[in-house]
Amino acid sequence: MKFLEQLKPLGLLLLRCALGAIFMIHGYPKLFGQNTAMHQSYTQHGLPRSFLFVTGVLELFGGGLLVVGLFSRAAALLLTVDLAVVMLKMGVPESYTNPGFQFEVLLAVATFALATTGPGAISIDQPLFGSKK
Repeated sequence: MKFLEQLKPLGLLLLRCALGAIFMIHGYPKLFGQNTAMHQSYTQHGLPRSFLFVTGVLELFGGGLLVVGLFSRAAALLLTVDLAVVMLKMGVPESYTNPGFQFEVLLAVATFALATTGPGAISIDQPLFGSKK
C-alpha cells in the first residue's frame, strides 16, 4: 500500500479539481444566469432570495479556491455547510434513490472529507500553511 500512499497528493489534487469544477459550473448561473425558476424554488422552500446569491458566490469562488488549493479547508467546510442547508431546507426526497439527492449527498461528503484531510501537497496551501517536516 506504500504505492497508493505516494499517490495521495495526486488523488487529493484530482478530488479538489473535480469538486471545484462542479461547484463553479453550478455557481456561475446562480450569479449571472436567468434564475427565475431557481429563485422560485428557493423561496418556495423558505429560503430568502438573497440565499441564491450567497450560494452562487460560495460555489463559484469556493470552487475556484478548491481548484487552486488556496484556503481549501475553509472553502470546503463552507461548501459543506451550504449543501447541508440546501438539503435540509429543500427536504429529503421521498425516495433516497433520487439521483439529484444522491449527487448532493456525495458532494457534501466529499467536501467534508476534503475539509478534514486538507488539500494535499500539490496546493498553494501547502507552502503557505503546511507543516514543516
